[in-house]
Amino acid sequence: MTYPANLKYTKTHEYARVEGNKAYVGITNYAQDQLGDIVFVELPEVGRELKAGEIFATVESVKAVSDCYAPVSGKVIEVNEKIADSPELLNKDPHGEGWICAIEMSDPSELENLMDNVAYEKHASEGGH
Repeated sequence: MTYPANLKYTKTHEYARVEGNKAYVGITNYAQDQLGDIVFVELPEVGRELKAGEIFATVESVKAVSDCYAPVSGKVIEVNEKIADSPELLNKDPHGEGWICAIEMSDPSELENLMDNVAYEKHASEGGH
């Protein structure tokens, strides 16, 4: 699997795509592959304040229910309504159209705690734990 170089990754298999002070957040290709066919996503509420590491969404697949953890702290300013109607977007395009929410970062320096694509690829290839 490939992981885009423009994303930052967590050990719990979420990513952040940074645009200015905004981070588009979703689950990685590895995570969706482990989950299998995704059938439902519980989106966070717009306006919700999150701390890095806090659960912000729940993804349900045919195999399991999995919590998603915020890679950065901040306020949810947008949710991807497309995945409410088409949760399979997380399987088809997890790093693109399958993003879950956008967070206005309160502390962009938290990005330094995340992995780049090379480190994440190594983490995932070792079983992702």
